[in-house]
Amino acid sequence: MIEKRDFYIDGKWVAPLEGREHQVINPSTEEPCTVISLGGPKDVDAAVAAAKAALPGWMATAPEERIALMEKLAEVYKSRTEDMAQAISTEMGAPIEMARSSQWGAGYSHLKNFIKAAKDFKFVKPLGDHAPNDRIIHEAVGVVAMITPWNWPMNQVMLKVGAAVAAGCTMVLKPSEESPLSAVIFAEMMDEAGFPAGVFNLVNGDGMTVGTALTGHEDVDMVSFTGSTRAGIAISKNAADTLKKVHLELGGKGANLVFADADDKAVKRGVLHMMNNTGQSCNAPSRMIVEASAYDQAVETAAEVANKVEVGPASEEGRHIGPVVNEAQWGKIQDLIQKGIDEGARLVAGGTGRPEHLNRGFYVKPTVFADVTSDMTIAREEIFGPVLAIMKFEDEDQAVEMANDTVYGLTNYVQSSDGARRNRLAAKLRSGMVEMNGESRGAGAPFGGMKRSGNGREGGVWGIEDFCEVKAVSGWSND
Repeated sequence: MIEKRDFYIDGKWVAPLEGREHQVINPSTEEPCTVISLGGPKDVDAAVAAAKAALPGWMATAPEERIALMEKLAEVYKSRTEDMAQAISTEMGAPIEMARSSQWGAGYSHLKNFIKAAKDFKFVKPLGDHAPNDRIIHEAVGVVAMITPWNWPMNQVMLKVGAAVAAGCTMVLKPSEESPLSAVIFAEMMDEAGFPAGVFNLVNGDGMTVGTALTGHEDVDMVSFTGSTRAGIAISKNAADTLKKVHLELGGKGANLVFADADDKAVKRGVLHMMNNTGQSCNAPSRMIVEASAYDQAVETAAEVANKVEVGPASEEGRHIGPVVNEAQWGKIQDLIQKGIDEGARLVAGGTGRPEHLNRGFYVKPTVFADVTSDMTIAREEIFGPVLAIMKFEDEDQAVEMANDTVYGLTNYVQSSDGARRNRLAAKLRSGMVEMNGESRGAGAPFGGMKRSGNGREGGVWGIEDFCEVKAVSGWSND
């Protein structure tokens, strides 16, 4: 059993002031793997005070100094690849091969992209030729509370920490209590990289206690939260009394529009994308909406692909999917699969219960429903598991209407060989991101959504901007 009971505050590992023990469960085995402490308001006060005290000096550092520390962090992060991969795999169930590549790699790539963006970022720039004595200054927003989820731990931690460091903010991180070990290792990396005391602070805790204390704290200038829409709404309300800036990256119910002229691998690609990370991604293409003339073949292909997806323990090497994160999540997914059956969707792969060869662990069968209609629960709620809903459309207008018929607006997908159609759809789909024909967004592209998928953007230049205030200055001396 790994024990990590201390918090990282003001450059030191310190015992909690209000700690209570919390066991982290390995979802592959259902056995405890780590013991941490869940803090309280006094721990939050100490961490915020350290961040506030460090802010003036850190804000005043030259961008080049901050970039140099980010480059050192990248070296340290790379040197501890296996430590981080093992932690993520154990605590949240990502298969070890995926944990080494995608889970660890997401954090590394974001950090490298922030370094590149920071080198080109103009913290002071002219307003325009019409106002030669005016300047626009991008200034650190201040002390930032960061609350991150368990599904992509380092992806989300680095999207926040990397941007905040580049902007000159100080910060307090509260990772998910489901995946705290990776965040503790990250805090060790920040310490080894040599960041000044108080710039980065870590307090473990639950949302109701530490999360509430952080997001309502009068000395916190900004909240950056990734998680459920329900929690995002609660955080916004709690933060409103202090009028702090709130950045939210929330849920999704992505539509994957598959036209009859899509390439031969479009359906397979969509199913595998849905099953990646055991379906635990906010940008998962969970609604496959297929043109009528290609529908029957798409359903057949999707079922074949899903039935070949292997499920197994996270500790085993291989290209399988692992368990979902915990018992509560497993139960929710089972209920939604059953609701899909009860509401009349046609089950073509998977279903309720564990895969037959697994009798322990929070494993879910890769599941595909066909003949799903827009009023069904599985078409409207974010399931956050390996469950795909397939729907049918007759023409392009109906495809757009179906795709946009959701409270969410994070990522949508288009599969078509018609370039003009793809461009039209990119403009019509109401989401922060649109990915077409299996082509991933480029390095440093902004990540974020609209509607109930949140506000703000993470990654690259846009991520740094979100951690800045904009200051307009006149009468600037050019001497």
